[in-house]
Amino acid sequence: TPAVPPVFSGRRDLFSPRECERTAFSFYCAVREQLPVWLLEEMRSMEVFCWDNGSPRAFQPSEALLYAIVHDHQDYARYLLNRYSVGALRAPACSFCCCPGSGAPHLSVVVRYNRVTILGMVMEALKDCGGPVKRREYLDGRGGCLHAADAGKTAVQLAVELSHPECLLQLLIHGARPDGLEVALQRLVSCMVSERQQAQRCLDFLLLFLAKPPLLPCLRDEPQRWQGLLGNRVFSWLCGLAPSPLLLQALRCLAQSGSDRITSLPDFLQPHS
Repeated sequence: TPAVPPVFSGRRDLFSPRECERTAFSFYCAVREQLPVWLLEEMRSMEVFCWDNGSPRAFQPSEALLYAIVHDHQDYARYLLNRYSVGALRAPACSFCCCPGSGAPHLSVVVRYNRVTILGMVMEALKDCGGPVKRREYLDGRGGCLHAADAGKTAVQLAVELSHPECLLQLLIHGARPDGLEVALQRLVSCMVSERQQAQRCLDFLLLFLAKPPLLPCLRDEPQRWQGLLGNRVFSWLCGLAPSPLLLQALRCLAQSGSDRITSLPDFLQPHS
């Protein structure tokens, strides 16, 4: 296991930008090596600095949480979210992100790295965000660096694009808008065989939460192709020609009770479009 570079303690007013880079890298390595939470918090609040507007400052909890997500340090993520709640989900400072005002990227990073357990912790913390409207605004936000591949995408859209069904189901159950149906359909027909099952589950979960599906040109342009893939009942519902199948309606009611109610069903009752 690579050694964590030493952190150099000292007065903040004596730190230079280069020294801040060195201590920040030490913190990054410490999170990557899954060091104990108490040690990481001691480093973050007392010894590790980043350069911000001409002076050093300690890492913010929201910045530390990004490191915990990337390296799947679940104990540290749990501590930060329990200790700081939604404060740990605020947008990083401008010095930490190269795109000022681009929003909080935590949901996008969680989905990108498929951190299902940490996403559950984030959902729990969002109960303190100020009501269901604020929570939905956060879930449907398009945070992240403007130059990144995830720019302009909601967490749901990203989960569909990457075929991460467990993340997608948690987002939908907690109130995220079920957009991305056309992407899910295209992903199903374009993905590799090894990814087909995950792409299928993403489509199924989207269908569970679509009260009224949008009219998609691709279904109208190639009806035989999509009818063969989706089945007559689902295809007719998506085209507005019939109500949603009864099994889909029953599973939709069950899904409102929690993701475990769906994932624990036997295979023959799992949603299969």
